[in-house]
Amino acid sequence: MPTGRFHMSFAGVACAALIALLPGQRAIAQAPVAADTIIHAGHLIDGVSRTVRDKVSIVIRDGRILAVQPGFAEAPGATVIDLSDATVLPGLIDAHVHLTETGGGGNRIAKSVTMTPVDMVLRAVPEARRELEAGFTSVRNLMAPAGIDIALREAIDEGVIPGPRMWVSGMALSATGGHADPADGLIPELARADMTGAFEREAVIDGPDAARRAVRVQHMRGANVIKLMASGGVISLGDDPNAQLMDDDEIAAAVHAAHELGMKVAVHAHGKRAIDAATRLGVDSIEHGSFADAESYALMKAHGTYLVPTLLAGVAGVEFMDSHPGVFEPGSVAKAKAVAPVMVHNLAAAYRAGVKIAFGTDMGPHGSNQAREFQIMVQQAGMAPIDAIMAATGNAADLLGAAGDIGSVRAGRYADIVAVRGDPLADISLLRHIGFVMKGGVVVVDRRQGKVVE
Repeated sequence: MPTGRFHMSFAGVACAALIALLPGQRAIAQAPVAADTIIHAGHLIDGVSRTVRDKVSIVIRDGRILAVQPGFAEAPGATVIDLSDATVLPGLIDAHVHLTETGGGGNRIAKSVTMTPVDMVLRAVPEARRELEAGFTSVRNLMAPAGIDIALREAIDEGVIPGPRMWVSGMALSATGGHADPADGLIPELARADMTGAFEREAVIDGPDAARRAVRVQHMRGANVIKLMASGGVISLGDDPNAQLMDDDEIAAAVHAAHELGMKVAVHAHGKRAIDAATRLGVDSIEHGSFADAESYALMKAHGTYLVPTLLAGVAGVEFMDSHPGVFEPGSVAKAKAVAPVMVHNLAAAYRAGVKIAFGTDMGPHGSNQAREFQIMVQQAGMAPIDAIMAATGNAADLLGAAGDIGSVRAGRYADIVAVRGDPLADISLLRHIGFVMKGGVVVVDRRQGKVVE
């Protein structure tokens, strides 16, 4: 989990694991008491099974789910939340966000030398709030300068500001001149100048020793996931998305160092060579995976590697570029228009091949817009609605290494719960209109009562 306060004791984890093995979670025999909260769910999608259960009670105590029981249970004095007319789901998880990069007008290169870390923080705070309001109770933030994502996570955990649970990478590791090299697109004089305090050159690596050190530095600063830029990118200048920009020994060194420190590794990889190399070398997820092929999918399936397809970044990214000319350089726009349709097609192929899929958008603005990813997954890439939902719940939690805490409505998990009116399996777009959000047993959004994040 993001910080120590979210860890269960060993005994608690063992008990929760044992409970999870028992059918229907009915092994918890404790009856609800007055201090409990009980949700009456008309329909329940639990995040890990393909079965929808009707008329279910979710009993919550001390921020966690105590029991999931058939029927509508009650207890004298207990708080009952009536969602009997709604479909209840686990809190949603976006496994690829950038809360400090909020888009908007203005040339990207100009922003890189005029926006300070303070500017980014002031924009990230409302973005975090919007994530939570939209039903995303957990996110994985993959790259932020100057430790902003780490500070944001701590502020949320300490109750200073509202927001989702966060897994954060700090700076992404990039090869010199590669995607995420902060000098990208700048003349040498600007590239050498520490104009924003955000040019953390230590994350730009050449060679396995530098890769190991960069991983350890990010861990020391508070990151709990590592991101590698193994291929060229779309938005960056001068690199080819199909090119593998990190050598195998650099990837291997970073993966080994991260796993030794208990951190998962996410790899930005568009091209097949980078995808296949990263998969063979044991990374935990491939981000984008745009130009993968059947061989790539077979490798990913064999290694248990997740694909985080980030379709919204492609589809909505091109729409944004068309409506905001001048924000991105012509070369970046051309690359985006070449990559976007391939991403959708290849998610369909990966899904048919049985590759594990986790939900991730890589796109702002955050909030209800990001749930559009579900629509693209279902309506354009052909995923079954239940599988798209599981990608953003049980699968994403598994990718984060947090399936014992989030991603499912089961006993022992955090009471991170959302609800919508209607049936999202019949109309996946309903997930863009989450009406109820609970995080850790606390209701933060209940639009029926006019409540939106205090």
